[in-house]
Amino acid sequence: MTYAHPEYIVSTDWLAAHLNDPNLRIFDSTVLLQLGADGQYVMESGLATYEAGHIPGAAFIDLAKDLSDTSQKLGFMLPSADQFAEVMGNLGVGPDNRVVVYSTNMPAWATRLWWMLRVFGFDNVAVLDGGWAKWQAEARPVTKDIPDHAKASFKAGFRPELVANKQDVLAAIGDGDACIINALPPAMHTGEMAPYGRKGRIADSINVPTGLLDNPETGTLKPVAELTQIFEKSGVLSRDRIITYCGGGIAATHDAFALALIGRPDVAVYDGSMSEWAADPDTPMEAGEPA
Repeated sequence: MTYAHPEYIVSTDWLAAHLNDPNLRIFDSTVLLQLGADGQYVMESGLATYEAGHIPGAAFIDLAKDLSDTSQKLGFMLPSADQFAEVMGNLGVGPDNRVVVYSTNMPAWATRLWWMLRVFGFDNVAVLDGGWAKWQAEARPVTKDIPDHAKASFKAGFRPELVANKQDVLAAIGDGDACIINALPPAMHTGEMAPYGRKGRIADSINVPTGLLDNPETGTLKPVAELTQIFEKSGVLSRDRIITYCGGGIAATHDAFALALIGRPDVAVYDGSMSEWAADPDTPMEAGEPA
């Protein structure tokens, strides 16, 4: 069995063979995120790791600084269409380009950029399967050279169906036609760990942690049959509306990416996720082991 949307993923073999394609644009979207001693996440740009070495032809893109709405209290909220178009155009992305994204740590930073491009109307984007770790393990070429592409005209058209807000999630609770998926680890789903304040999960949500989706040995995504089984187990694929969430709308895009590959490209990501939800005492939450 092959992915329903194989255009959203490329192998290291494919990328190595296409490095000299003039229409190809490669981006390292790494963000370094660690849990501090106070239980809060600390964010650091991945620029230093990029400058130490990257895939030839790859440019660095700062998700927190350049592709977030910094006027919001919450981090990593979607920027405006104009801001997104300006950044991508300045990086040389236009309608005729093919984009490949990767990250040097967790793949969700790459899938976040993949999702954002689709949100703003650009579908010709793929995630590098296995990312930087697989590229390095295979002794592929590495450089410190920074590409300089001519500016392009990026036309952003917002797709609201791929984005969920708090009201959308509230409406989905108890709706038999909808499914809310928590992409966070099980300990955060049950409330054993609570880095976002209140313990537990969004009420009526199920847990499909991103760690289930990748092969632990290679970091590549699991085959379509295994991914389908993971999501079918909880009845996800039969629902008309699927919303994914996590802590801040990052890991949630990895679940959305896997679902798109197996035939559900219509998944909405709750951008505010637990950072917004847990901060509101009126939003319903559950803790403990699911019934």
